[in-house]
Amino acid sequence: MSHPQSGYLLGIGSNINPIKNIGLIISLLVDRYPQLTLSRVLKIPPIGMNSQHDFLNLVVFIETDCSETDLKAICNSIEVQLGRDRNDPDRKHKDRPADLDILTKAQFPDDLSRPNSSITDEYFLYPLLEEIAAFLTENDFSLAQSGVEIVTDNLTFGQSATTIHWNTSSGNKRII
Repeated sequence: MSHPQSGYLLGIGSNINPIKNIGLIISLLVDRYPQLTLSRVLKIPPIGMNSQHDFLNLVVFIETDCSETDLKAICNSIEVQLGRDRNDPDRKHKDRPADLDILTKAQFPDDLSRPNSSITDEYFLYPLLEEIAAFLTENDFSLAQSGVEIVTDNLTFGQSATTIHWNTSSGNKRII
């Protein structure tokens, strides 16, 4: 890594039409932020809710200097755009097309040694946090669980950690 990277770690999930919705979430994020680093996408059973629908989850690092308030408004807007009712008081216990949570502000490589428990209590995200930190700092990491392939906007991602760059001059999105 050539320079320190500052931004936010997001936890992203969907258990309603998750392959399509994860693709849409990433596409909508990359339209606003020209570079996203993604963990692999994992299939995870619902935790803390009564549902028969598995989630697809991933962790995304957005390198940005925007405020947390602005990022939260964008995340909420994406959730609503994809059909989540943010006004439902029971929304945390219901199936959802989109769930975008700001986990923490982070700087790499400085935050590499931060314990996962200081970032989130959602333990199922711990392997994804470790994977994305290793990827951002070019360290080796091995995760036994296979990632789920997502294809959207001519992008294919989800099977391993990756970075998506959006070339704003050409409008092309590409994985590197």
